[in-house]
Amino acid sequence: MSEIILKISNLIWGIPTLILLIGAGLLLTIRLKGIQFTKFFHAVKLTFFDKSTNAEGDISNLQALMTALAATIGTGNIIGVATAISLGGPGALFWMWVSALIGMASKYGEAVLAVKYREKDEIGEMVGGPMYYIEKGLHAKWLGITFAIFTILASFGIGSGVQGNSISTSLHDTFGIPVYITALCILALSILVVFGGVKCIGKVMVILTPFMIAFFLISCLYGIILNIKLLPHTFMIILSKGFSLDAISGGLIGSAIRYGVARGLYSNEAGLGSSPIAAAAAKTTHPCEQALVSMLQVFIDTIIICSLTGFIIVLSGEYENNYNGAFLTIKSFSKIVGPYAKYIVSISLSLFAFSTILSWSYYGEKSIYYLFGRRSIVPYKIIFLIFASLGAIATNLNMVWNISDIFNGLMCMPNLIALIGLSSVIVSETQNYLNKEK
Repeated sequence: MSEIILKISNLIWGIPTLILLIGAGLLLTIRLKGIQFTKFFHAVKLTFFDKSTNAEGDISNLQALMTALAATIGTGNIIGVATAISLGGPGALFWMWVSALIGMASKYGEAVLAVKYREKDEIGEMVGGPMYYIEKGLHAKWLGITFAIFTILASFGIGSGVQGNSISTSLHDTFGIPVYITALCILALSILVVFGGVKCIGKVMVILTPFMIAFFLISCLYGIILNIKLLPHTFMIILSKGFSLDAISGGLIGSAIRYGVARGLYSNEAGLGSSPIAAAAAKTTHPCEQALVSMLQVFIDTIIICSLTGFIIVLSGEYENNYNGAFLTIKSFSKIVGPYAKYIVSISLSLFAFSTILSWSYYGEKSIYYLFGRRSIVPYKIIFLIFASLGAIATNLNMVWNISDIFNGLMCMPNLIALIGLSSVIVSETQNYLNKEK
């Protein structure tokens, strides 16, 4: 059974899906005239200096960004980068950058649609996301329902169970903490935040997310500074391997391109359709304002965090020893950062995974609400937290990982159809916003 599920996962996340993901991003990049580059600094200003307190919405631009960022910054930034480099070589990191820069346009487009087609529920909270813009924009409610179902199923796997397992395994292997203790802590802390609603999640994320990012970045920068003389050579290795014959030969797409693009998109979730659910709750006076903020999520996740992880791995040279996953990351950090690196990786992985649990609980909550209304939210949250706790004490989640990959892949299909089908709406809203800004 596990082999069949793995084959299905590989099929769904195969070359056609990757081409569709990149294609949607390229289409929007061209039609929006490279807005991720021309309006990058304006996006930074909106994120950190905009005070849209009188705008409609439940949480600030920054809180919406941090909530979505917390969901994407996870195991992909540590394990995913290591896997990409071990399978595709150092050149895979270059193609992660390419996928991120293109994916910023997809993330922008998702957020434009999420805010434009959002609506208020019966208690006055904003609800939105792909299921709403698919129904109201494409007039294909059945496709919106499909997206919501796959999002809920994915939340039980990649959003809770596997994250709980990552935390418990990491803390047990590094600090010897019993898994059942970790499971109880995850349950207790999650209950406090998850049942507080989106405003509580937003307040926690605006504190937790910057802290965990800063902790990881400082650790990485410390190791890079210690080896600063090797950094130019590391850049040359990444660039040369990214364009080498080995990177672009073999099959339809070379290993560096294939694994770099796949792991890059897996990490930043550009085109997946998850983060627009958080973007829809943001206080904003125009859909494009929050969209510009949202596209920074991809930049922070991949261009900054994944890059630093990749630099440490390439600097160490440990990828040549056929190590993979978390073990490759730990070996690389130990060599570059120092003997205490395993604690840094373990703590970072645990923080990343816990923040993912909180954010995905919100994604699943809004999806279950779309299908069954408010009365379904509390039962969903209970089941979600049970999965997170069970995942923490599980001994083997390989099948759950593969099933989660399947549902993630199935999630992105309806969303990509909507991004392409509603690209004219995205362009129109952008032109309207830019004209107002003049």
